[in-house]
Amino acid sequence: MSDDLRTELQAAIDTRRTFAIISHPDAGKTTLTEKVLLYGGAIHEAGAVKSRRSQRHATSDWMAMEQQRGISITSTVLQFLYDGHHINLLDTPGHQDFGEDTYRTLTAADNAVMLEDAAKGLEPQTRKLFEVCRMRSLPIFTFINKMDRPSRDPLELLDEIEQELGLATYPVTWPIGSGDRFTGVYDRRQEKIHLFKRTAHGTKTAEDTVFELGDPRLAEVIDPELYHQLKDEIEILNELGTEFDLEAIHSGQLTPVFFGSAMTNFGVQLFLDAFVEYSLKPYPRHSTRHDIDPTYPEFTGFVFKLQANMDPKHRDRVAFVRVCSGKFEKDMTVQHARTGKTVRLSRPQKLFAQGRESLDTAYPGDVIGLNNPGMFAIGDTIYNGKKLEYEGIPCFSPEIFAYLRNVNPSKFKQFRKGVAELREEGAVQIMYSVDESKRDPILAAVGQLQFEVVQFRLETEYGVETRLELLPFTVARWVQGGWEALEEAGRIFNTAAVKDSWDRPVLLFRNEWNVGQVQVDHPKLALSNIAPVVSGKEPIEE
Repeated sequence: MSDDLRTELQAAIDTRRTFAIISHPDAGKTTLTEKVLLYGGAIHEAGAVKSRRSQRHATSDWMAMEQQRGISITSTVLQFLYDGHHINLLDTPGHQDFGEDTYRTLTAADNAVMLEDAAKGLEPQTRKLFEVCRMRSLPIFTFINKMDRPSRDPLELLDEIEQELGLATYPVTWPIGSGDRFTGVYDRRQEKIHLFKRTAHGTKTAEDTVFELGDPRLAEVIDPELYHQLKDEIEILNELGTEFDLEAIHSGQLTPVFFGSAMTNFGVQLFLDAFVEYSLKPYPRHSTRHDIDPTYPEFTGFVFKLQANMDPKHRDRVAFVRVCSGKFEKDMTVQHARTGKTVRLSRPQKLFAQGRESLDTAYPGDVIGLNNPGMFAIGDTIYNGKKLEYEGIPCFSPEIFAYLRNVNPSKFKQFRKGVAELREEGAVQIMYSVDESKRDPILAAVGQLQFEVVQFRLETEYGVETRLELLPFTVARWVQGGWEALEEAGRIFNTAAVKDSWDRPVLLFRNEWNVGQVQVDHPKLALSNIAPVVSGKEPIEE
């Protein structure tokens, strides 16, 4: 590698920050995303989800169904410049029915922001997604939101994180009051107090006035009770709190904590400033060869998401690729690890929610959009140089199942195309009966809302009306060893055998008790709740 390329790569890596936001539904994730974009200069006015009657929608929620319901149901990528850094914000669905989309997106992130509602603290979906972050040792930044509403005691919220998640906390900012009395935060980095002026609906950046902690004017502008309480709490934090440790942050053992209100913009800019300073830049990724450093001169990357019909006029399909090493250049030719084919990447795109623009170069940490005429699957590796593959992205066990019926047989081609493309992008898992007389696909999902999205999109994007026929199963297990292992096991009671889109046997069970019963009756039959990673195969289409 030339010295010039090494210098170019290192400079680009040093300024890249890639992160995903995780939270329970209704914690304010979409609002925080909007305000990060607002302070990053990527948008000039934030569109709060709750004001959708005025036809202003959150930038990250571009799908028609998201705008109608005011929820996030698909991941998006938002790229912008902030303080000399290239930020890649991977916005994830808040609704628990789309947890698998979040899991996939987290594989492309170098950092995670855990968002909490100050009144509710840790909630089930947050805990679940935290465990995914912990498995990957992602640095986790905590933003405790909605301080402008009645809230729990801040020390109590910190203790909950430490006790329930086993994660040490270091408050970087500390709230002054809560609810109607929430007037600002103390920044421990700069040892300064920021008092905020509320803005109309938080659509513009908040004005703040900065004071030194001992400034005598504070007695005139802060309620005396709140001021004394603040000084007492700062003393507690300094004497009894965890010490700041950047290495512990980067290893996922210590979370920097920020307090604020995304709706009114309190504390958002202070969070961004600290995040840029403390967060982890792109780091080595595990592959079949060895850990690939981002400075490795050859381009490599992997597909973590597919999205159909982002532009309804062109009925396109876009593959989201995380750049892991080297320099990406428009029109470059790469190898497709799974198929062995050579691919020319002629129309790369910079992504900003639904909006896209062409790009010429990208570096490790960046996410690029590639036009995908059916070539890419989730988890695929593309590379130059010696062959390698990054760790695949597994499918998780669905919990509800239903036959998907095409109401109008004359729309068979559109039905088949829609099902194939929605399967490709991971909107839902598709399975098929082993009985050749039953040709209808079986939708397999984590939650009911996934079914609604599939039917909605088939109708609006492909012109196909469908109906569902629910199946009486709640558990899926992949058979390790494939069809041969299943045949050796002989007859298995209280289950249904189906095949997934890669022609692998899957057993469907009514409940977990049935799973245990089968494992007792067939001890040699190995079952998994995670699908094997696909390599070198094309999906089947019925």
